[in-house]
Amino acid sequence: MNKITVFLLLSVNLIYTQETFNNDLNKFYKLAESICANKKDESFCKALKFYREEKFDSSYVYSNKLSFDQIKDENYINVLNYIQGVSALNKKLYKRSLVGFLSMSDEGFFKSLRESKLGRVYLSLKRFDDAILSYSKWEKINSNTDLNSKKNAYHNFALCYIHKKDYNKAKEYFNKELSLISSNDTLSIVRFKMDLASVYYNQYIDDEAIPLFKEAYTIAKDFSDIELKQFTSQNMAVVERNRKNFEKSVEYYREFIKWKDSIWNRDNILELTERDKKLAIAQKQQEIAIQDEKLKRQKVVQRGLILGASGLLIFLGLLGYFYKQLKTKNALITQQKEDLNVANKTKNYLFSVVSHDLRSPMNTIKYQHEQLKKHIANNDIEGIKEANNTAITVTESTSHLLNNVLHWSLEQSNQMVFAKKECPVKPIVEHVLLDYEDLIAANDIQIETNFIKNSLVNIDRESIKIVLRNLLDNAVKYMKNQGRITVEIGVTNNNKAYISVQDTGIGISEERLQKINALQGVSIDKINRSEGVGLGLILCQMLVKKNEGNLVFTSELNKGTKVSIELPLA
Repeated sequence: MNKITVFLLLSVNLIYTQETFNNDLNKFYKLAESICANKKDESFCKALKFYREEKFDSSYVYSNKLSFDQIKDENYINVLNYIQGVSALNKKLYKRSLVGFLSMSDEGFFKSLRESKLGRVYLSLKRFDDAILSYSKWEKINSNTDLNSKKNAYHNFALCYIHKKDYNKAKEYFNKELSLISSNDTLSIVRFKMDLASVYYNQYIDDEAIPLFKEAYTIAKDFSDIELKQFTSQNMAVVERNRKNFEKSVEYYREFIKWKDSIWNRDNILELTERDKKLAIAQKQQEIAIQDEKLKRQKVVQRGLILGASGLLIFLGLLGYFYKQLKTKNALITQQKEDLNVANKTKNYLFSVVSHDLRSPMNTIKYQHEQLKKHIANNDIEGIKEANNTAITVTESTSHLLNNVLHWSLEQSNQMVFAKKECPVKPIVEHVLLDYEDLIAANDIQIETNFIKNSLVNIDRESIKIVLRNLLDNAVKYMKNQGRITVEIGVTNNNKAYISVQDTGIGISEERLQKINALQGVSIDKINRSEGVGLGLILCQMLVKKNEGNLVFTSELNKGTKVSIELPLA
């Protein structure tokens, strides 16, 4: 690619597009606002609103909803054509934009606006002679216009002449542009230096062009405009390549790619943000439309209801009253039926517990009494002690069962006193262990305590004591009269107080352990007794849950079981 082609391509990207607020544009806005106020056409007013907010997609859509065949006012047509033309131009629909501007009147301030925009469109369409003609007409009309408009026009004049390879003319208009640039307008100065350098470079006057390129590059490096950094670094890359200084050219190209990527990332973020914004607006407009439709329907319904409101309200009131009465009775019957079913299942379960679990210990006590008589008759002191210890153990177990039934009955009938208050864990554990000294001694069991940390908890003391007694009873029961029980208190990693009871008994199988851990949240009426689940465990789960705690079982067959009560700290 030769250097002329490269810099013509870069120059197109520097066409000045901003619309400055000169007198003609102010006149246009006053006229447009007047038309909106008088005509009160919703589509026109929205097109104007979006145009002023530079939301050209929406402006283009609403302006195209209007039919020119139904508009007789020439000013109205001119304003609408201008809005359509500018919106299409910003959407890069150049041919559609050209139709709009050519349809405008060639009189008054419309002529100035028309020729300025036609120059822009022709330049984008690469019809450079037509662009120069339009800008020439505009220049004659606007000899006293504002400096920004003149500066933009001179810049685009120069671009046209560059493309036509009339470099003297291009240089003439760039110098006109320079005369209007403020000394602190860094952006315009850098662009001017690049454009002028392009003029020299395309004429192969490298001694004039290259210093200007370097100067533009140096200034742009300290400036915030990313596009300017990109263009100046690209210019320097091409210059160094044409000078066969390929290593330096590659450095500039890398810098160019870096700025290009920055622009791409920025534009993508802006595009995504704009897309999300449009989507949110569209969704909101849809919601508003739906709400408006609902309001219209409600008004129609309200008008219809007013005619027979009195009679209909009385009828609906009576109907509602009877329906409510019937529904209340049905709900009461259904609730009573459910409560009765639960009560029956609970009753059956308790009878099953009492009839099954009492029969075995009573037979054992009876047998031990007979053994005791034999040992007394034979004066067998060791036999007497053994039979007596066994009888004590069975009696304690039976008493424990009866206590569980009593506690369960009290809880189900809401007669159990449950009062939570702040208290330390250690005294509760010590109190329960004191009650179990005789039973543990009778069964030749060692008991150890490990009080790691005494914590303050907010619980009902008596209900936790019931749970501890159940856990100790189970530990003794499955110890087979020998072994060790370890009671430990402390604080878990998740900042909860715990009390653990660990034995060296027969342990629990994995299948049964899963059933026990699944008891949380299960009521007694849903428990299948054939699965080996006792009332004590259900009572423990319920009481720990009421204290906002957790009951966790871990076990291994023939090695023992560990049960932990986790409670929230006060």
